[in-house]
Amino acid sequence: MKQVFESKRIRFVEVTEDLVNDYLEMVNDEKNYTSSSGGRVKSYTVEQEVKWVREKLEEKAAVFSMIEKKSGKFIGNIELMDPTDSDAELGIAITAKMQNHGFGTEAVLALTEYARNRLGMKRVFLRTNPKNSRAIHVYQKCGFKEYDRTDDHIYMELSR
Repeated sequence: MKQVFESKRIRFVEVTEDLVNDYLEMVNDEKNYTSSSGGRVKSYTVEQEVKWVREKLEEKAAVFSMIEKKSGKFIGNIELMDPTDSDAELGIAITAKMQNHGFGTEAVLALTEYARNRLGMKRVFLRTNPKNSRAIHVYQKCGFKEYDRTDDHIYMELSR
């Protein structure tokens, strides 16, 4: 696995076919992925996940798998989606097993630092479900401020 950057407890590596089973366990876990209406999102197959990995690598997308340094366990994925020269949307998913250990906060802080200092971005933004109070708390702790709200999403940003 090719490491791109790291934080205190996390190695941020390129996505890899070696982790497809871990990706599938995460994305097919009902606790992690439900629609905004509360219904189940479709399940993904090995073939779909391999295709996703290959597309992300071909695009040279800023999506990283997170590996706990101490145990070598897969934590989740974090991404800068649709980047421009000055901004990108942050997306993060953490496996159910690795939640509630502070990895979300550490990962968001590390990725926003990477976006600013290595990629020169001035703004990172995101959207989250208004019912996801744990995520909102993490984003606020990392310096994100709400700039818009709908019934389905809270929009937050971190600007220089």
